[in-house]
Amino acid sequence: MRGSLTSCPGVSPLAACSLGLTVATALALSPAPPATAAPVPLRAAAPVPDAVPGSTRSLPLVPLSRERTLGGAPEQGLHRVGLGRFSLVGVVWDDPGTELRGRVRVRTRSAATGQWSGWQDVETHHADHGADPDTAEGSSRRVRGATAPLWVGDSDGVDVRVRAEGAAGGDGTGLPSGRRAGRPGVPMPRGLRLELVDPGSGKAAGEGGGTGEGLPGNPTGDDPPRTALDTEAALAASAANADITGFGATAIPALDRSATEQELNRLQGPVRGKPYIGPRPRIVTRRGWGADESLRERGFVYTKKIKAAFVHHTATGNAYTCAQAPSVIRGIYRYHVKSMGWRDIGYNFLVDKCGTLYEGRAGGVAKAVLGAHTRGFNTDSMGIAVIGTYGTARPPSAAVTAIARLTAWKLGLYGVDPGAKTYLTSGGGNLYPKGKNVRLNVISGHRDGFATECPGKQLYAKLGTARSNAATYQGR
Repeated sequence: MRGSLTSCPGVSPLAACSLGLTVATALALSPAPPATAAPVPLRAAAPVPDAVPGSTRSLPLVPLSRERTLGGAPEQGLHRVGLGRFSLVGVVWDDPGTELRGRVRVRTRSAATGQWSGWQDVETHHADHGADPDTAEGSSRRVRGATAPLWVGDSDGVDVRVRAEGAAGGDGTGLPSGRRAGRPGVPMPRGLRLELVDPGSGKAAGEGGGTGEGLPGNPTGDDPPRTALDTEAALAASAANADITGFGATAIPALDRSATEQELNRLQGPVRGKPYIGPRPRIVTRRGWGADESLRERGFVYTKKIKAAFVHHTATGNAYTCAQAPSVIRGIYRYHVKSMGWRDIGYNFLVDKCGTLYEGRAGGVAKAVLGAHTRGFNTDSMGIAVIGTYGTARPPSAAVTAIARLTAWKLGLYGVDPGAKTYLTSGGGNLYPKGKNVRLNVISGHRDGFATECPGKQLYAKLGTARSNAATYQGR
């Protein structure tokens, strides 16, 4: 799939294709920021320090018990120390159509203190996040089955246990011994591997402890994290936002209502009657969070429009600071592309616990970029992921507010009421068969389109608040 041309089926006026523009062309396309917007620094391809590259180490799991079943060992794992540094882990396997029915737990050794963490569960059901069946991305031979990624912080040692459902025995990890002692375990997926992801250090790129332009801990934005604009992929990713911000921007500035309405008229043409759109919120670009554009596939794929927004949680855990959010996103990005075989990060947008918004999949934040977030319902929708795990933990109010502000603006670009309902055609999944026309809330949770726990019970309970607030921001 790598190297394929940009695909633009049924492109809307906002979804203009971008194919590696030169700096001069991109600068020519870049409009002057509205008078009400904060100044956007223009960073050209002059000497700009690259972010320190990240890496992915893939280690095969091994049987941890002599006990055998028809499907192989009921438990597999790995214990390694003295590894290169990593901050995010996950388990992958060969066949994306095979489910890992069991439990995955991991503990890690801190690179700073040498102390081991407690055991943590890894979410095993992650196939519900992904490209629709029968799409080029979803059917690629590169795609693998995978758990959710887990953020563990700066580590250099790991201990992982994967136990099939019903497997017997104990190993001190606190894993249950099965529904019935001695019961044969469910066969494990083939090719289980542990992925150790180093998201790369942003310090050489000016991240300064994980903070960025306007992010917590660096309010002046003196030296924001960024990547050099010296590759075709980096040029194209930045140029995709040139319709709304300066080329090379690390963040798209917020606009007031008047400037947003002017921008709507410029992008979509004169709007009849009252324009229902929320003020554009500030969004950190891919360059702002330090995306390595060489990882993803070239070109962008667009859908026709945006009719709905699906809210997710990343299931990466809540043990991160807002200053670390760019690193977490770089880790998720690398895991989605290098470990799971997707063309790019799956979500269109991400939100951290402080309410900072980030551009996800490349292609332009104002455009209808086709994501890989809600299997079966990626067409004509966008995916917003709150960084963290919100099954029992309550989502911060700042994150819920950010969802409302983002949807009020992005749905407003396409004339959609965030408090309404809409119809989407299923691309196939475990709730609705392919081709079924499904009535959904315009702002839905992941579980509304696929049988899953995502976005977690606590975050799902806040979607009503997000809908009503988004409608208010639109002036409804």
